[in-house]
Amino acid sequence: MKNTAIVAGATGLVGRELVRLLLSDLEYDKVIALVRRPIELNHEKLIQRMTDWEEGPLEQAIKDDLNGSHVFCALGTTIRKAKTKEQFRKVDFDYPVRLGRLAKKYGASSFLIVSAMGASKDSLFFYSQVKGEVEESLKDLDLPSLHIFRPSLLLGQRDEFRFGEKMAEILGGLFSFLMIGGLRQYKPITGTAVAQGMIQAAKKGSKGMRIYRSDQIKIL
Repeated sequence: MKNTAIVAGATGLVGRELVRLLLSDLEYDKVIALVRRPIELNHEKLIQRMTDWEEGPLEQAIKDDLNGSHVFCALGTTIRKAKTKEQFRKVDFDYPVRLGRLAKKYGASSFLIVSAMGASKDSLFFYSQVKGEVEESLKDLDLPSLHIFRPSLLLGQRDEFRFGEKMAEILGGLFSFLMIGGLRQYKPITGTAVAQGMIQAAKKGSKGMRIYRSDQIKIL
C-alpha cells in the first residue's frame, strides 16, 4: 500500500526539497502541499491545498487525508521577515502545534518536524526558546510517531538573501575539516539532506519520539 504525504512549509528551503523528493518516491502516491498561494509545479501526484492556517479551514482542508499519512512540518520564518515576535511565534509555534493536534485527532501515522540545533524552552534566545516550546508541546500530544530534526546551519538556495547565514556558510566550509568527533553535529547541512533524512525516518515507521542532530540526519 502506498503512502500519503502532507507537507507544511512547502515553499521553504527544506519544504521544497521534501515535495521534490516525495514526488519522485515510488512509495508515495499522493503529496499534499499546504500553501498560502499556488506554487508553479505540476505533477500527477501533487495536490495543492490553500490555507491561511486558521484552525477550522485547515481542518476541513486535510481531515480526510490525515489517517495513516506522513505529516512533514517544515514551517519556519525569521524575526526579520515576521517583523514582530508575535508573528514569528504564530508561524513557528502556533501553526505546527495546530497541525500536530489535527494529526493526532485524525490518526496520522507519523509527524516529522524541522526544529533547530539548540532548541530549548529554557533558552535565553527567543528563537531557540520558541523552537524548544514547540517541541515540548508536540511531545505532550503523545503522537504515535514524532520525529524532531535539529539541523545546524542549513545550506541551499533560499528565496531571500541572509547575510549572516551566507558568512556562516563560507566559514563553515573553510573549517569543516576541523569538525570531527563531537563537533560533527555543528557541520552545516543541506536542505536536501534534511529532507532525505525526514523521508527515510517516515518510511521506517518507528514509534515513539526521536530527536536527530545534523550528524545523525546524514546517516538516516
